[in-house]
Amino acid sequence: MIRMRSTESQRPIAIFIGFTLAFSSVFYFLIAKSGHSGGPYVNYVGCMMWCPALAALATCKYLGRNLSTLGWKWGQTRYQVACYFLPLAYGTVAYAFVWLSGFGGFPNKQLVDLIAKDLGLGPMPPWLTISLYFLFTATISVITGAATVLGEEIGWRGFLVPELAKQHGFAATAIISGLIWAFWHYPLLLLGDYHPDTPVWLYLPVFTLVLLPAISFVWTWMRLKSGSLWPGVVLHAAHNTFIQRFFDPMTVYKGKTPYVAGEFGLALGVLAIFLAVYFWTRRDEVESDKAAVPAAALT
Repeated sequence: MIRMRSTESQRPIAIFIGFTLAFSSVFYFLIAKSGHSGGPYVNYVGCMMWCPALAALATCKYLGRNLSTLGWKWGQTRYQVACYFLPLAYGTVAYAFVWLSGFGGFPNKQLVDLIAKDLGLGPMPPWLTISLYFLFTATISVITGAATVLGEEIGWRGFLVPELAKQHGFAATAIISGLIWAFWHYPLLLLGDYHPDTPVWLYLPVFTLVLLPAISFVWTWMRLKSGSLWPGVVLHAAHNTFIQRFFDPMTVYKGKTPYVAGEFGLALGVLAIFLAVYFWTRRDEVESDKAAVPAAALT
């Protein structure tokens, strides 16, 4: 398969990154000025997550491309179903290790008591409170989360991944898009409050060189295999919801817990590497699919 490598073929990516940084810089400034990602009334990071989408739309407009090239079609539902359950699976494995190894405790009694009070159903056993909370988290929270992550997915997977795939193989596309995705987060990590209670020399390399580039193999494979951005939306929403709203809050943090648990923890990092290797072994499926269709259909 012949791939374009000219300066002209890289121009759309440069334009997209330029627009992304320009739009995001507004919220970078606000996050740096305030020192946090937003509060209950003003969500800076939620607004920032829509900047890649605005950049993708602006790039298409600038290049005269049809917006339908961003992968709006739903495709086969089995990919969305797989993307819903995958974060639940690797989240369960990662936090089971954290809890059973003693790096963190389970359940977080404080949280369970607050949830029981919020449910307002009177005294109930902890297992029932946790089960009801999981039910709400696994349904409505994933749906509401999808509205926010859609902004990122239109940009990263709707535009960037197919554009990189025109010039690179599967692994390079996953790694490059993962690195760009990671670097875009830097102001949140370094200037805001989106980071763990571990040294920056640990969490930044883990996030930059392991977590996002590795987990990007999953997102990239699903985008190229399905031809749709929606599996990425479901995967992103399910990941954020299960990790940030269920597994991590249910964990009792101790001295070493931040090193192992959470989105910056080594447990998820190791699992991300295993997932990257697995989807890399299936790279022929997406590269052969890509070779069988015209370049325009990739987007």
